[in-house]
Order: sequence, then C-alpha cells, then structure tokens
Amino acid sequence: MEFDTSKSDDKQYVLERVSYKGSLLDLASDRLKNDKEVVLAAIKQDGNALEFASKELKDDKEVVLESIKKVGWTACYVSDRLADDKEVMLNAVKIDGQELYYASPKLRDDYDVVLEAVSKKGLILKYASKRLRANKEIVQAAIQNYKNAVEYISDENLKEKMAKSEN
Repeated sequence: MEFDTSKSDDKQYVLERVSYKGSLLDLASDRLKNDKEVVLAAIKQDGNALEFASKELKDDKEVVLESIKKVGWTACYVSDRLADDKEVMLNAVKIDGQELYYASPKLRDDYDVVLEAVSKKGLILKYASKRLRANKEIVQAAIQNYKNAVEYISDENLKEKMAKSEN
C-alpha cells in the first residue's frame, strides 16, 4: 500500500493505512504518533508498530499491553515506569523469557516474573537478581530449559549440587 507523505498528518488517511499495515506508523506525523486511536490501530495490525509510537504512548499501559501481547520483545520500547509494572513484564516474559532483560531491577527480583522468564528461556537466569539466582525452584526451571544455566547460579553450594545432578 502506498503512503503519500504529504498526508502524514491527515488522521483518516493515516488510520486507513496503518490499519492495513501497522509499520506505516513510521511515516505518520509526530502528532499522529501520539494519537492513541491511530497507534492502537497500527499495533492491532502489527505489534511491532510500538517502535514508532510517541514516548508518551510508550508509557500508556493499554497501548503497551496490546503490543506486548502480540510481540513480547516490544517490551524493549516501554517506558521505565512500565518496565517496573509487573503485569506488563509478566505478559512480556510469558511470550519471550528474554524480555526479563528489559525489566526493572525490582522485577528481576520478583519470583513470578523470573520463574516465568527462565521457564521460557533458561539462559535468562543471568539477568535475575542474585537472590533469585540462588533460589532452588528458579534454578531448576532454568536448568530444565537450558543446562548451561548452571553457570549463572549465585549460590556456590547450590551450583555444585545442581552441576552434580546434571551429570
């Protein structure tokens, strides 16, 4: 679908285009990249369109959740405030454990968020808090998913015990 850049500030025109191809949000005016209706239409068509949304809308929980539920990795675009929101990050790590990397330090120390993340991607244990890298259940879930996660265990006794049980 063509995009006439001279119409990048025409809401109806842009809405039509992004509803068909969400990534066309990149060509919209800054004003429309900050229009919740336009951005949601783009994200509903293509979750990756969050990349092109305004800073303000990357801090809008409804917009961010719509994107993350489609494409977990778009958590990399969220505001610091939403990177500290358990619901947002839990949704992200349920799709792709790698998203723990974008979570706030507080959520990297949240049992539920970390367990979900390492269950999807054991390697991500390295981004969990030191406290949770010493938690037996978290470590077991990570190792089940990725044997080499043992190297990221923070408790030496647990590390030794888990390494022996893998042999």
